[in-house]
Amino acid sequence: MPAVSVKRYSQRLSSYRYRCGNTAAVYGNEDGTAAVYGNEDAVGDAVREAIATGLCTREELFITSKLWVQDMANYDLAKAGIDASLKKSGLDYFDLYLLHQAMGDYFSAWRALEDAYEAGKLKAIGVSNFYAHVLANFCETVRITPMVNQVELHPYFAQPAALETMKHYNVQPEAWAPLGGGRHKPYENEMLERIADAHQKTIAQVVLRWNVQRGVTVIPKSTRQERIEENFTIWDFSLTDNEMAQINTLDLGYVGEAVKHFNPEFVRGCLGVKIHD
Repeated sequence: MPAVSVKRYSQRLSSYRYRCGNTAAVYGNEDGTAAVYGNEDAVGDAVREAIATGLCTREELFITSKLWVQDMANYDLAKAGIDASLKKSGLDYFDLYLLHQAMGDYFSAWRALEDAYEAGKLKAIGVSNFYAHVLANFCETVRITPMVNQVELHPYFAQPAALETMKHYNVQPEAWAPLGGGRHKPYENEMLERIADAHQKTIAQVVLRWNVQRGVTVIPKSTRQERIEENFTIWDFSLTDNEMAQINTLDLGYVGEAVKHFNPEFVRGCLGVKIHD
């Protein structure tokens, strides 16, 4: 899987087609989708258009989707959810498919992912938003260990202990909101600005590079072509140990702001989101 990819939520189909086609041609892009985002059909259309016009091949793309919690109540629902995602996208397979949250009967849902993986429908399988203690229990229990855990990871929520747990189980960490998800102001941080100036890079590039040097795959969200290209231009410099340590001091050390599995209202809210009848 690519070390840097592009996050997409629900935008206009024309925007999907434009960005998927252009970034795929340059980078071998990962396209992030999920059942609950309502974008699987649009991403599938964009992929087919990019391939048909010769911008890329299917093998140059890395397409991720996620199973929503409504379809994680049992094995049969999960199996049907996987098939529904493939049908909506019009793709023969997903390169990576994740359980979206550690909710519902995620052990039974995981068995459906294991079977789809062995059937070739899913090239890799993983989880999303699994805290370290949940991931440890999960890895010790399931037949096929998750290959990826997609979680909130940025300088203000660095999760060093979670990274150690993932390393122990050989699970690749993947960061959503690697720039802080709009809830922090890294672009106004003087220390980050000094480091960026020293490397003649942007603050965003420095923050992404910080995560990559920790072994984390990053998926920054963007709708602008120039920002997408900027996000990939992080391979021609390295942060020093001292710079990494300085950025580490930004960690606030709390459980994430966007995903709050310890908050009953958040859990009930997720379980109440229905994406189909």
